[in-house]
Amino acid sequence: MNGNLRTAEELAADLRAGEVTSAELTDAAIARIERDDKAINAICVPDFDRARAAARGADRARARGEDRPLLGIPVTVKESYNMAGLPTTWGMPQHRDYMPAEDAVQVSRLKAAGAVVLGKTNVPFGLQDIQSFNEIYGTTNNPWDHGRTPGGSSGGSAAALASGFGALSIGSDLAGSLRTPAHFCGIYAHKPTLGLAAARGMVPPPTPALPVDLDLAVVGPMARTARDLTLLLDVMAGPDPLTLGVAHQVTLPPARHERLSDFRVLVLDQHPLIPTGAAVRAGVNRVADALVDGGARVERHSPLLPDLTEAALLYTQLLFSGSVARFPIEAYEELRARAARLGVDDRSLDAARLRGMVFSHRDWIEANSRRELHRHGWRQFFAEFDAVVCPVTPTPAFPHDHNPDPRERCLDIDGVEYPYFDQLVWAGLPTMPGLPATAVPADRSPEGLPVGVQLMGPMFEDRTPLRLAELLEERIGGFRAQK
Repeated sequence: MNGNLRTAEELAADLRAGEVTSAELTDAAIARIERDDKAINAICVPDFDRARAAARGADRARARGEDRPLLGIPVTVKESYNMAGLPTTWGMPQHRDYMPAEDAVQVSRLKAAGAVVLGKTNVPFGLQDIQSFNEIYGTTNNPWDHGRTPGGSSGGSAAALASGFGALSIGSDLAGSLRTPAHFCGIYAHKPTLGLAAARGMVPPPTPALPVDLDLAVVGPMARTARDLTLLLDVMAGPDPLTLGVAHQVTLPPARHERLSDFRVLVLDQHPLIPTGAAVRAGVNRVADALVDGGARVERHSPLLPDLTEAALLYTQLLFSGSVARFPIEAYEELRARAARLGVDDRSLDAARLRGMVFSHRDWIEANSRRELHRHGWRQFFAEFDAVVCPVTPTPAFPHDHNPDPRERCLDIDGVEYPYFDQLVWAGLPTMPGLPATAVPADRSPEGLPVGVQLMGPMFEDRTPLRLAELLEERIGGFRAQK
């Protein structure tokens, strides 16, 4: 295998054995980026000089006998993380010159673990799309088909990993922003339990990097193997040292099971609000077959499953409730007028988006109370099951669509068009209650596009879906490079 496509675990072993230096790995990764990234456009902010210096420093540290989890391993970072000395724009032209003064918590943790940061990866404007393009850095293409999106908002990171531009990357997830790019690009990603990994410094410019608790949003790892996800999550996990970290440390419980035959899994491939395309259903069923062949207990239905329609509507309202906080008052009043004209029986996702955008504080408190009921339902569910297997989105990667009004975009599902943002219902299933979810490669579509699924697990039991991902990787394979 090309050295640029070796796993972080393999690279760490080679570095410890003295078979390669970090400087050599870093030079090889940079050479691959310079050769291939003109067509992909994943690395929007290279940082090669500092990367080479960090690699030389890692080699000197190893020569002194040091050994850290990521010592000398080349990685990338999503553009939305603050890095001292590099711009943080979130793809917004008005902030193209914003330069933060200090690293985000997770960038600091990467560096403390010895990682060599090659640069930053592309994102959509404001991180607000299922694609990755903006006026500053242009469009990132899917490595498997340049006419299609790699997903968003961590699309640059996923495309970088699929192209061999570093062994690991860090991203973020509010509406599938880790999992959808992993699904579209054929790599692995993990959305941690809400609050497990500190997010300070992953903020829009020029917002101060304060240790605030985020609703729905998380930061998390991306990799080319499930074991590498666990390696990077162990670096990222833990509270902010300015708040809960003053008094608390994280000790995640072990995976519930080590053998596939001991897992109890519910498999879902249909959602009441949007169809699942044939390619994605095939991927879900391939995973289900692997589970059955491995002796796992697999069910297709359970009365314990929280209501999917209510969950999707609630997630949509919570997601969009924060999207208009800084709208001009005239625009906000127009939205309120539109929402007032909705029929009381309109339970469409479009209606949920509009209602969410004009939520009062009282509305939000009521929605949050209903979320707590769902969380309780999931606790009861995970007393009987260990994981849920379900789609990430209804389709593989779709063609680039840069219509400036997302409401006019459509998602083609087996020849039938659906509203663009309706595809978020699967991503929202674990996000709304704050559950962990691991995206894993499952199959290839008839066109050769990657198809992934997500493995949902119990809250703060992140090692359970991660272990299931490892076991599935052993049975059905995982990342296959697009050279």
